[in-house]
Amino acid sequence: MLDLPALYAHRLGRVPGPDSSRAALDATLAIGVDGLETDVCLTADGRLALLHDPWLQTGTTGFGWAHETPWPALSTLCLRDHRGVPSAESPLLLDELLDTAPAGLTIQVDVKTHGDPALAVTTARAACRVAEQYPDHQIEVISFHGAACAAAAELGQRARLIVWAEYAPDALGAWARAAGVHGVCVEHFLLHADLVARLRDEDLSVTTGTINDPELARRVARLDVDAITTDDPRRLRAGADQASARSTAMILG
Repeated sequence: MLDLPALYAHRLGRVPGPDSSRAALDATLAIGVDGLETDVCLTADGRLALLHDPWLQTGTTGFGWAHETPWPALSTLCLRDHRGVPSAESPLLLDELLDTAPAGLTIQVDVKTHGDPALAVTTARAACRVAEQYPDHQIEVISFHGAACAAAAELGQRARLIVWAEYAPDALGAWARAAGVHGVCVEHFLLHADLVARLRDEDLSVTTGTINDPELARRVARLDVDAITTDDPRRLRAGADQASARSTAMILG
């Protein structure tokens, strides 16, 4: 019987959503998961808002950039659902998430900026300052921005680089060791046994990008990844239970 690795709810659970909303958080915690993933954007007044995109038109009823908008203004916006329709949900702060999430749960904080490494570093450092106030939480700073991951690691925070290519894993490992970055999040379709082994040889923790199909989840589970990121943890768990039941039925004849 194949067990799934830890399941992390992407954007606090895109199913049911909206992304990184209070409703998504409450529903996901009711289901039970091993970790939560959310995006953070720095506001004009130095707060960390849970927004997938710093360009406000993408996911909210607002306009402009998150880093140019103070939190009091952001807090009045409505989050859009997966169809782009405004919902009744407003953005949350990282502090609010950490106040609500059970102690010991892994919280992945994905630093988001558009083409601005300096802002990514500033955002990562702000996330580390917030994390210091919640020592009972297992907080990871993750990002597509290598500079953000390195900045978090420099401050003693666990950091994970998100990668969409399998290019030069040895070079990636050397960079991660030098920067103090402990892991990578790799898009699942790139993962195979040799790549995972090479990343492990570099002492890197390996998690996946978003997987919502139970069979695809079982494929990467066979590679012994540390965690799977998913919009729909309930579906993956149900799929694993069904596969286990079929396996048991075959054994019993």
